[in-house]
Amino acid sequence: MPAGRRLLVLDGEPGDWLPPGWEVLPQCDGGLDRRLADAFAHAARLAPEAPALLVGMDTPQLEAAALAEPLSAARRPGVDVWYGPAADGGFWALGLARPTAQLAARVLHDVPMSTPDTGAALLRRLARARLTVHHLPVLTDVDTADDAWQVAAEAPGSRFADRLRTLTATPEVAS
Repeated sequence: MPAGRRLLVLDGEPGDWLPPGWEVLPQCDGGLDRRLADAFAHAARLAPEAPALLVGMDTPQLEAAALAEPLSAARRPGVDVWYGPAADGGFWALGLARPTAQLAARVLHDVPMSTPDTGAALLRRLARARLTVHHLPVLTDVDTADDAWQVAAEAPGSRFADRLRTLTATPEVAS
């Protein structure tokens, strides 16, 4: 996916799994609402004129094509926010066309996270802020083993599905 900058906001140290071209920033303390707002504030400081999109790491079935068209320069005018709803009521992506620390705090602080109503609460907050929202496709985020199997079924040729099959394969017993 074309991007001017790639940031990974991480709790911990990156490993050899991190592809080249990524900058790593530590997560701040606090709840997920504060950590997400802080990530947007970092992005705004590093590239003040650029849009920023946060994508959760628990949607391995996501393909660049799902983001390329809605985030293209031709489709950006008139969009303030990109919102990717998760099937469980949360969200897998949130983008701000003109991120600032103040805007991120206003739309994210005190939104209850990791509940079936998280997405609805965030959408209400975005509506109150009078922001124009572009909805991305609904995806299943991987919170449970059942979710993992569902995502693997949705993207059977993915590295995620291959790895899941490897992790759960039982060795044959010699008789």
